[in-house]
Parts: sequence; structure tokens; C-alpha cells
Amino acid sequence: MTAVLFIFILLIVLVIIIALAWRIASRRYTLPCPVWMRWLLDPPSSGGMSKRTQRTIGLLDIRPGMSVLDAGCGPGRLTIPLAHMAGAEGEVTAMDLQEGMLRQVKDRARLSNLNNIRFLLAGIGEGKLEHDRFDRAVLITVLGEIPGREAALRELFDALRPGGILLVEETIRDPHYQTRSTVTRLAGAAGFIEKEFSGNFFTYTLTLEKPSVTR
Repeated sequence: MTAVLFIFILLIVLVIIIALAWRIASRRYTLPCPVWMRWLLDPPSSGGMSKRTQRTIGLLDIRPGMSVLDAGCGPGRLTIPLAHMAGAEGEVTAMDLQEGMLRQVKDRARLSNLNNIRFLLAGIGEGKLEHDRFDRAVLITVLGEIPGREAALRELFDALRPGGILLVEETIRDPHYQTRSTVTRLAGAAGFIEKEFSGNFFTYTLTLEKPSVTR
């Protein structure tokens, strides 16, 4: 029993060390969750859309015809339901710097008979997004993966139309976790104003608005 307990503690310590090393390295290098670990980003859910996804989408007030950006979309947990809600007259841009993740989204879109998804192979902050294109954008546990967080938020700000909403989600389970104060500070510097907060220190959702009249 003592040996089993020792191994268990050793594994926990090892996981903590790896998470800390990954977090420190991500301050200088772009280190997204690899494609083979995509199940961590998109855990299976019985009965269709998970409650977490439903809650996130509910905060966005998506209406048919909207243009939505899923920034750092991963395997498409949000991309697919967002595309359903935007409808045939709307469009969702699935943006990721890993081609393998975009392939996952493409497969899902094909199975769901969705033709309103645009795929963009790029990193946030690289200047690949058009200005004033989107009504909504989501950034789900992605910000900490980006070394140039300031540039990334400025690009997202510019990509949104006046009055557009950026939704940021963070959880302490993510090795790239960003505190609310950090996100608020960086977002404020980019020009965003805080609209709504829900959750707690460990897991939270923050909606940020691009003012209708920008400074």
C-alpha cells in the first residue's frame, strides 16, 4: 500500500512539474495542445452538446446571419454549434495554427452538412484577420498559449465590428491559465470594456465588448 501511495504521489508531482514547465515555456514559445491530446479540449458528452458548451454559447446571443470567429478552435467543440446557430446566411471562421485541428473541424462539418464554416490556418496576432468582420469571437483557454498576448487581443479587437463581443474562458486546469485580472488588464489595453463576468477564480467566463464608438 505504501508503494502504491508513493507512486501515486510521484505521478502527481510529475504532472505538476510538466504543467509548470509547459506554462513557463509558453511565455516564449507558442505551445498549443497537440492534436493527439484533443480529447482534453473536447471530452465526450452523452446526449449531444455538453452543459458547458450550452452555457458558453448562451452568453453570446448568436443570431442567424452573424459572423463569428472561433479563435484557436481546436477540434471544433464550439465551431459546429456556432455554425448551426449562425445559419446559412451567417458564417463561422474556424481559426487554428494546427492543420490537424482544422481537419477535425472539417470532418465534423461534413458530417453535420454544414457549409457556412471558413477555415483559417493561422495564429492569433499574426495579422491574418480582416478588420471589422466579426460580430462575435470566442477565445477558449487559448490566450495563455500565445507569447504575444497583447498583439493577439489587439488583432481580435480590430477584427470585431463596433459593439462586437469577445468571450474569454479560462480554467485553472489548463497549464496556460490566465487570471481574470490579467485578462482584464490586457483586454483593456487593447480597447475592450468588460461586459459580464461569471464563475470564480478557478474557472470563469468573461465577455468583453468593443465599444460602438472606439477611442
